[in-house]
Amino acid sequence: MKYAYTNAQMRMFDKKEIERGTPVDILMSRAGEALKETVKDALCRLGQRDAVFVCGGGNNGGDGFVAARLLLQEGYEVCVLCLAKTFSKACMQAKEAFKGEILAIIPRRTYSVTVDCLFGTGLDRPIENTDADLVAFINSGKYVVACDIPSGLMDGGIAQSVCVEADETLSLGQLKSALILSDGADVAGKICVADIGISAEGGTEVWEDADVRSYFPKRKSNTHKGSYGSAYIFAGGALAGAAFLAAMACLKSGAGYTRLAVTHDYFNQIVGKLPAVVLREFHAIDGEMLSSDCIAVGMGSGVSERLYAYISELMSSYTGTLLLDADALNTLAQYGVEILKNKTCRVIITPHPKEFSRLTGRSTEELLSDPVQTAKAFSEQYGVTVVFKNNRTVIAEGDRSAINPTGSPVLAKGGSGDALAGFIAGTAARGIPPFEAAVVGCYLLGRAGEIAARDINEYSPDATDIINCFPKAIRSLM
Repeated sequence: MKYAYTNAQMRMFDKKEIERGTPVDILMSRAGEALKETVKDALCRLGQRDAVFVCGGGNNGGDGFVAARLLLQEGYEVCVLCLAKTFSKACMQAKEAFKGEILAIIPRRTYSVTVDCLFGTGLDRPIENTDADLVAFINSGKYVVACDIPSGLMDGGIAQSVCVEADETLSLGQLKSALILSDGADVAGKICVADIGISAEGGTEVWEDADVRSYFPKRKSNTHKGSYGSAYIFAGGALAGAAFLAAMACLKSGAGYTRLAVTHDYFNQIVGKLPAVVLREFHAIDGEMLSSDCIAVGMGSGVSERLYAYISELMSSYTGTLLLDADALNTLAQYGVEILKNKTCRVIITPHPKEFSRLTGRSTEELLSDPVQTAKAFSEQYGVTVVFKNNRTVIAEGDRSAINPTGSPVLAKGGSGDALAGFIAGTAARGIPPFEAAVVGCYLLGRAGEIAARDINEYSPDATDIINCFPKAIRSLM
């Protein structure tokens, strides 16, 4: 498992390391050495020997000057483009130690590798004027390496209108969460992390195959369907297809039973289409429903006061894991989210940005500016597990949080959320705690999307194609 940190956290850790007695120039020397090796590897892959470092006047620029000096000493053709007027003390020392060419105007020629050392994590303002021209020059490069973080990429992974688009980013010290959230997934390119001796704690989890694999142990021969839990999908009522997709995904999760309950109007649309599902016509909450290990509510249900009453009843009488998705969340937003505070069950909510906006009364832009803190704050306030869906979904439960690293644009299609809800429900039904079930479900939906994009393409697969890739996604862990 890896951990990711915000820009603000990394600035704090840098400060603490210096206060513990590690001089700034030592940290800069380590960072410069790591950056030198990254640029050298890129030049080797390209079969070239020329690079330009675009340096600002802060410590990120100092890292660039150090790396440029080291490459120059190894015989590479290196120059630095620096238009800064003021410099940090450490950056000025690194600049003075560099004996190569320092350009004072933006050159017309292109270099085999262009290195972004403008701002790092210290940027707190829009990029404009001359700095914008420098970013344009960097982006015109043949191969772009960003030092620490692409200039213009902010916390939350939100890219400014002017932002470096890197082929490769070297994250110094620890992995920056901005590199894998939102726009970061598009502008950071290949991500490498260099250990430069900065201690960190309290990061956001980034799970890997081995972490997810542990939730799919080899099964014993002497088991039966009752050994693997019962999931109950209470959905449909407005859109039967959503209920169908959720149940279909649940079947792939490993749960022993998948039960699907829909209203009378939609029962005939589904009967016989999923023979492995125990299909029910829903009339009222009953003992079978309450005895299930996980209940998922809301996919294609429509927003209604009646649904709100059912959710309220489950909150006060159910003791398993209750997953609220889609119209269940929109119903809470309309009739009252406060019922989440008083419950007898564990609750998972799975909002996308617009649904989360309705729940909180905050704009999607505000929520996405810091999705980890957004999810954690809601989780702590209401005592629920939050699955904040986006291209890089954030999962939060109290102080604990995770960023899901898997996924593909193929998932940007109706039905993906229904598939996720069903798969998480089946995973939770197997006895896996809500946070872990949510992370496992998100990871495998993302992996299934990657497989569908690889085997088909990024445009054509629909939700059923993605669901049918769940078995391959699980197999990829083994």
